[in-house]
Amino acid sequence: MSGQSLTDRIAAAQHSMTGSAISKAVCKATTHEVSGPKKKHLDYLIHCTNELNVSIPHLADTLLERTTSNSWIVVFKALITTHHLMMYGNERLMQYLASRNTLFNLNNFLDKAALQGYNMSTFIRRYSRYLNEKAMSYRLAAVDFTKMKRGADGVMRTMNTEKLIKTLPIIQNQLDALLDFQPNSNELTNGVINTAFMLLFKDSIRLFAAYNEGVINMLEKYFDMKKNQCKEALEIYKTFLNRMTKLSEFLKVAEVTSVCPATMGISIWSESQRPSFLSDFI
Repeated sequence: MSGQSLTDRIAAAQHSMTGSAISKAVCKATTHEVSGPKKKHLDYLIHCTNELNVSIPHLADTLLERTTSNSWIVVFKALITTHHLMMYGNERLMQYLASRNTLFNLNNFLDKAALQGYNMSTFIRRYSRYLNEKAMSYRLAAVDFTKMKRGADGVMRTMNTEKLIKTLPIIQNQLDALLDFQPNSNELTNGVINTAFMLLFKDSIRLFAAYNEGVINMLEKYFDMKKNQCKEALEIYKTFLNRMTKLSEFLKVAEVTSVCPATMGISIWSESQRPSFLSDFI
């Protein structure tokens, strides 16, 4: 379907009549057009997250309501809009989403009626699980790992051992959920899933940076750890190596499809590059 549907136009008109600018913007960002949400609507919603007189619960609930649609296009675009606001909106939106007992409940979502409905429904279920995990990570760590300060004096490089061993598994869980999106190049067939994949790609780069710096910090502290901490650190490290294989596959899809500039200076340890003092334990 190209262009806004009659349903989209009627819904937007209703919100105009009731004076709900946020609802109208959400409606326009999540139309039945098979393309990503338009930048002007996303920019307006980002602006809303920074306005103190805007109700964040109302904004979030309006987005969540759009995920109850039967249309894979509307639901996918509602998830994309939410993800975009998580990344670029005011942090109080992330705080609110993380405070909810439930966020997206789309494990059984299936659009049987539309072209591409079956295939896209699979990715909707996976994408919603990632966004749930992203919110859960914020709840557990009180920080968005994709936005934290990096470098030698960054958060993960200066974190103490005890907190590091608690934090790295949280990052692992979020990265697992992201990599479980698992598209191949033949499945990135429209502007909606491509937009979602672009956002996931950006998160993967930033998550990896935090993850990698945390592992470096952990290895530097290894010989000063207690025995039980050493065991936990080894398990975290083995898990890290497995994730790097999956991340490499994810980035290859991005590179092959030209959806994202997949190289971007990412360096993933090869088998020969892993720290030698731990090799005997793996």
